[in-house]
Amino acid sequence: MTAKLLTILTGANRTAAPSSGSMILVHDLYGAMPEIHTIFLGRAPVDQAWKTAFHRLITLSTTKRPHGPDFNPYVDELTREVGALIEETQPNAIHAHHLGFALSLAFTRAAGNLPIIAIAHGPDVMAAERNARDCALLYEVAAASAAIVAPTSALADRIDRLTGRRFTDRLTVIPWGIPLRDVRVSDQLSIGTGPLSLVHAGRLDANKSTITAIEAIAVSGQPHRLTIIGTGAEEEALRERACSLGLRDQVAFVPFLPRQELWQRLPEFDAFVFTTSGSEAFGLVAIEAQAHGLPVAYSHVAGMAETLGHAGTPFTAGDAASLAYALDQLARDVYWRKALIRAGLDNSRRYDITHTARQVADLTTKVVSAPA
Repeated sequence: MTAKLLTILTGANRTAAPSSGSMILVHDLYGAMPEIHTIFLGRAPVDQAWKTAFHRLITLSTTKRPHGPDFNPYVDELTREVGALIEETQPNAIHAHHLGFALSLAFTRAAGNLPIIAIAHGPDVMAAERNARDCALLYEVAAASAAIVAPTSALADRIDRLTGRRFTDRLTVIPWGIPLRDVRVSDQLSIGTGPLSLVHAGRLDANKSTITAIEAIAVSGQPHRLTIIGTGAEEEALRERACSLGLRDQVAFVPFLPRQELWQRLPEFDAFVFTTSGSEAFGLVAIEAQAHGLPVAYSHVAGMAETLGHAGTPFTAGDAASLAYALDQLARDVYWRKALIRAGLDNSRRYDITHTARQVADLTTKVVSAPA
């Protein structure tokens, strides 16, 4: 007799499209779990190609409202909608992504006796570290969860500290991954010394500290070129800074690219620059770069050394001179670049999305099968 598929209710309170790293991740994750029936809650408009990873995608009707005086009534309304969907879909378990955000709160408050696995992404933990109210909301979701997943031990420890180490036994580390089967590494061209063609990709916000990369180009000993791929609140300020430093011909801006297009472009560059200055949950884009044969210069923040190990070259977070030194060293030392390329390729092979999916699926089965 064929075993009945587990049904998981999950979602993200965002446009149901590959608009951010976390949305790309959840698409990959559930697409790699065909043995689990996934119902995903998201926001319209829906990317029709993107939705294929889920057995069913339901668009939320409750109007999204940010933190403020309307937040509590908003969560109440969202909880009622989620409760009705739980009644309709009859899932075996809930995956609550982004601890303490509105949808994870609604899942928590509507779940009843359904087991919950909370899955942290980073911005949720950062919000809880900045604000006592957000910390209380994260605590509420953690307390209601049978298990809490974090992609690195560094992020797991931050959650543990935020929750007073009351749920240590519920925390489990499951590294993120990418669909390595789709990666195509070109034969490495001959590598010589000289200025580098660099790429930075990701959301353009203050924490990503893209300005460090721009200022490093200005103080570098070689005329490196930098392409910045992404959009965000800091874009205008970054453009102005590049102009004020006289870098019009060395810094180029490209809007957000869907991952397939980004992956096609990565082999055009000599190295990848990862500049997050505050904290980072995992740094998946750095793994994508390594998988395509790019050496990575990364800011030495919590979690990144765990993700990259010795397969990247670190610099002091937020320090343009430190990054410039690392880039100039890469440009001068051909053997060092080649060693980082080989180490990066080996490192990226640790992070296949099929491994992530298997661990999440096994944890879900364990939680569902546990005695009430």
